[in-house]
Amino acid sequence: MFTPKNLSPVLAGTFCMLAAPALAQNVACNGLGANGQWIGGAEAASDLATVDRFQEQMALVLSGNQYVSLFSLSAPTTVRLEAAGRGSGDPQIDLIDASGAIIASDDDSGGNGAARAEVALEPGTYCVALNSFDGAPMTAFVRMGRLDQEPLTEGVTAAPVAVENSASSGGGGGSCAEAASLGVFAGELSGTASVDATPYWGFTLDAPTAVTVTAANEDADPLIILFDADQNYLSENDDFDGLNSRINMADPLPAGDYCVEMQALNNTSLPIDIAVTNYDPQAVLMGQINRGEVAPPLDGSVLITDLGSVSGRLRTDATIGDDAAWFSIDLNDSGLLLIEAISGSADGDPWVAMFDDLGRQIAINDDYGDGLDSRLAEKVGAGTYLLAVKQVGGANEGLIRMVFERYVPAPE
Repeated sequence: MFTPKNLSPVLAGTFCMLAAPALAQNVACNGLGANGQWIGGAEAASDLATVDRFQEQMALVLSGNQYVSLFSLSAPTTVRLEAAGRGSGDPQIDLIDASGAIIASDDDSGGNGAARAEVALEPGTYCVALNSFDGAPMTAFVRMGRLDQEPLTEGVTAAPVAVENSASSGGGGGSCAEAASLGVFAGELSGTASVDATPYWGFTLDAPTAVTVTAANEDADPLIILFDADQNYLSENDDFDGLNSRINMADPLPAGDYCVEMQALNNTSLPIDIAVTNYDPQAVLMGQINRGEVAPPLDGSVLITDLGSVSGRLRTDATIGDDAAWFSIDLNDSGLLLIEAISGSADGDPWVAMFDDLGRQIAINDDYGDGLDSRLAEKVGAGTYLLAVKQVGGANEGLIRMVFERYVPAPE
């Protein structure tokens, strides 16, 4: 089932009646699950550890909104998560745990523009957020299952459970046995090389450690795959921060040797910076807040500009870059709220997301209509709302003009 967030309540209700899967009535994934749908149509049918076959949905993503699917695991399981767009659709997926932390992200690992991630997970409830990479409207198929079940996509790597079987379509061949060593981990490890020169990097943990692995050079468009000493696949990521990659291993990895396979989906001759650092949950949370993915706490730890009450029309200007700037507004009555984020320059590209005071995402938009400006139109109740506004698409810091207009129902 799909329910586009920018449809009117009447039309949204019509979609609900026509589609099969039921909305997930919970606040899993830090509230994101409240807007999601169980991949199997109901919670009982969405346990990927026990289902007889893969589970699949068709998703509609409109005007920069996202589609959220939920699944559960009753036992430790390696799952395959895939999204394939129809036509020219370019899906991007984020795997999110119960706390709201992003475990893995991917854009093109399914091949032919499809997204794919294979991740070993512990029991629990998880969300998969599906976005259109370029913000264009998109219809896509979302499939979730185990590695022994039929995949939806071809994938750019084969049989990720063993490094010998990994066919690096964007790499220089070889195996983990030929990995260049980053050394023994003692807080931070780093290196720089092209994929042609160094397709594999190795490192050693002398104690159980939760780590973050990053690969940075957007011109190369890196993809990284993490394996353990037995050449078992652990995780992978393509586009986490723009075209750069990041793997967050929030649960401590056992002491031992590890290998990172490096691919470059754009240019294998360009140098890529790889780093292994301590996993920092606070830094991960701040990264989500800076990207506008999660609403900040209302404790003063993050700057939130209070714009006051919106009773009719309110306008404000701000100079904003690629880190989200946060604003709050108050509504004294329910009604329709129209929000516009308009670039003050020809090369600006505003993006806006709206959350309630509990941190639940209400709406998100990048490009409205034929331009790069953003617009939200939502029926909301009285209360406090948070807005994240940032520049995307490579736009530099620049002026963004925000306009808020509230419309109330006419008296009967």
